Amino acid sequence: MKRMTRTGRMACALVAASALLAGCGLADDKKDGGAVVAGMNMQGAAERADAMFYATVGAIKPEIEWVHDTTTTGSCDLTRYWTVMTVISEQRRGGFLGVVERTWKASDYRIKTVKPSKDRPAIYATSPDGFGISVLFGHDGQAFFEVTTPCVGESKVAAPTKVAHGRTYEGDIPTPNVRSDFWSAPTPLP
Repeated sequence: MKRMTRTGRMACALVAASALLAGCGLADDKKDGGAVVAGMNMQGAAERADAMFYATVGAIKPEIEWVHDTTTTGSCDLTRYWTVMTVISEQRRGGFLGVVERTWKASDYRIKTVKPSKDRPAIYATSPDGFGISVLFGHDGQAFFEVTTPCVGESKVAAPTKVAHGRTYEGDIPTPNVRSDFWSAPTPLP
């Protein structure tokens, strides 16, 4: 009888230890089905998202005007949005997307999808550390960027610290309204 009790207790202890270890593994590696970036919280992820965006638009020459849009948060991830205010003509969208795609490839981002639509083209990519980044064209040819983070530790998220490149708008962001001799030109790139 004592032997069964001792064996039973050992089995219970092993089951409890396994459950605790599995729980710790889940906390470090997964949450809600997504991978957790070790040692990063939502604020750190937001700053990484901002840096990815700033590097992308910094490679676009001539420069474009853009504004910060919203930030949305999930249970363990977030998405930052930016709106391009420079008019990118239909004839120049391919060149614009080409610059973005080359910039992302140079940063070892994996291009997941290229949507070659005449009206609403888009590119979706993933960074080596699991951040999703995209550029897409929407209503009136307005370009939008977004970066979605992987699952990270929960924390408060501050607004971006860098000032928008161009005008700021009260209330709703309008359709693109900034003309560029280069990006707004109605002729294709040579």
